[in-house]
Amino acid sequence: MIVRSFKDIEGTDRHVKAKSGTWESKRIVLAKERVGFSLHETVLYAGTETSMWYANHIEAVVCTEGEAELTDHEDGQVYTITPGTMYLLNGHERHTLRVKEDFRCICVFNPPVTGREDHDENGVYPLLTEPEEV
Repeated sequence: MIVRSFKDIEGTDRHVKAKSGTWESKRIVLAKERVGFSLHETVLYAGTETSMWYANHIEAVVCTEGEAELTDHEDGQVYTITPGTMYLLNGHERHTLRVKEDFRCICVFNPPVTGREDHDENGVYPLLTEPEEV
């Protein structure tokens, strides 16, 4: 059993801040736990815009605080995301979040991230893995 809090991981290597300066993420469950998913609390900052494309991952996101506009670049549809709203990127959709007020969310990734990922020039997380245990 693992028990940890987001507060426990503040300032550790599990507390990742984007090079872009648009978000930070506390990655409470990672690939090294070997449970088949990763779990994060992410905050995207008000007034920012982040374009993403999880070509290598499926992501589910639940907003817990704030507001953002989500644009699906596959079909052009625009959604308002507020607390209690979930979106699932089950088709690897390219998308953009335009943050109206600090946007806090809980995210689940499959396959799990290692904690070292940041978006590349295409908005993609590379597919990193942990070494196999011997």
